[in-house]
Parts: sequence; C-alpha cells; structure tokens
Amino acid sequence: MPYQRSSHALASREDGLRASLARIPEDAGLRDAVPDDEPGWVRCGDLLDDPVRLARWRDRLGDWLAGRYPDTAVVPERVPASWILSWYLHVPAFAGALLLHHERRVPSLAPSGLAFRIGGGRPHPETIAVLGGAFHCLPTDPGSAHPEAVVVPDERTLATMLRGRFVAHASRFIDAYAPLTRLGRRQLWAAATDALDNALWSAGRLGGTPEAEGAGVADAALVLESRFPPPTSASKLRLAPGPDGQREWTRNRESCCYSYLLPAESECGGCPRIRGKN
Repeated sequence: MPYQRSSHALASREDGLRASLARIPEDAGLRDAVPDDEPGWVRCGDLLDDPVRLARWRDRLGDWLAGRYPDTAVVPERVPASWILSWYLHVPAFAGALLLHHERRVPSLAPSGLAFRIGGGRPHPETIAVLGGAFHCLPTDPGSAHPEAVVVPDERTLATMLRGRFVAHASRFIDAYAPLTRLGRRQLWAAATDALDNALWSAGRLGGTPEAEGAGVADAALVLESRFPPPTSASKLRLAPGPDGQREWTRNRESCCYSYLLPAESECGGCPRIRGKN
C-alpha cells in the first residue's frame, strides 16, 4: 500500500491538476506553468517537431563535457547521445511518477503538455512544468468531479494509464531522436525503461524515509509488474546488501550511459556491461 499521499479537502470541482501540483513538495521541481521571466525553458512538443533542436542540445552537452574533461581529444559521441536520451525521458517519467505517488493522478504526459528548463551550466533538465489540466484519477479522489478528470476503477488501471502515456511520449521522442544517433532501438527503449523505473523509485525516495522509498518501489512494481514491450523489462528494483551490510533497494540498469568512455571514469553500479563480464 502507498506510504503517504497528499491530504485533500472535501470533494470539490476546484480540486484539479493545478491543486495537485501545488501540493507536491517544492524541492521536487514540478510546477504548473512556464514562467515568462525565466530563460532556458523548452516545450517537449517543440523539440520533437524540430529534431535539429535535439541535436543542438546534444552538441551543447558535448561541449560541456569537453570542458570538464580537457584531457580527452574528442568526447565519444555515445556519451552525450546517451545522456540526452536519459535526460529527456526523465521529464515525462518523473512528472507522471510524482503525480501518481503523491496524488494518485495521471496527467496527459503528451509532448504538448510538458516543458522543462535546461540548466545554464550543466545542460540538464532542472525543472519540469506540467501544462494543461486533464488527469485520470480514482473514484475516491476528491477531484473526481472536476470537469477535466477521467475516473478509472482502480490503481491497476491507473498504473496502466501511466505506463501507456509514458510509452506514447517515449515513442514520439525515439522516432525523432533515433536518426540523430547510432544508438540502436533496443538501447533507446532500454533507456526509456530505466527512466520510468528510476522515476517511480525516485518519487518515493524524495520522501526521505524507508517507508516512502518502499512506496515508490511498490509503485514501480505496479506500473512495471511485467515486461510490456516496447519497454525491455519489468521493474528491476530489488533488495541487496549495502556497504554496511544492511539490505537496501537497488536496481540493475537496462541501458548504458557510456560514462566509462570518459577519462578516469568507470562503469556505474548496475551497468549492463558489468553484468556481461560476470
């Protein structure tokens, strides 16, 4: 069962998605609009409609990495390509995971309904905006009477909606991004699987307690209870002994970030390359 959800008032037609976003902790970096006075914001739909902008973002990251690793003659193309892949997919995955975890609501997640702010230094998504007001929810949700609410019968159906909406967005992104990289389709969908599994876990971990983390793990098991292609696996979260001997949650990655190709770097924990050597 979920560990902790936001507290709602009595049923109200005013309890829409904007109210949900206001209840999510501020440090999660999720908001309901794109501020007019903040630079660096991009709309997902605009990026996917003009893949040249995705290529420019990847090249900007390559330049940043070259500055961070001046001893390397050329930053291997696979590194910025895989980082942009993961960073972009984090946006719809994390927006959906936070709203499921805290509110038991699933927003549209369509590219037209999401935006994010790219950092001024390290060019990663710093903040995410959920645009529009439509959402799916449970019959017990106080906002179920809201004009933009669509009620589903149970949590399993809600999880299916989240998975389907994320996969639809990921499909559009992969179709736009695949021609820009030599990463294969399996790698692209492996990264999408990692993004969704990690986001559901992270939404729980932000609670700061073992119970909250456990609730995030339970959400991941609900959304990715099995392999639903094109995602490449069910949830990979599992308990394993930590450095102090205590069992803790961890997961094996489906995709590789290729950071080991950078000077003095090695494979990440859970990297599929390490498992392949064992």
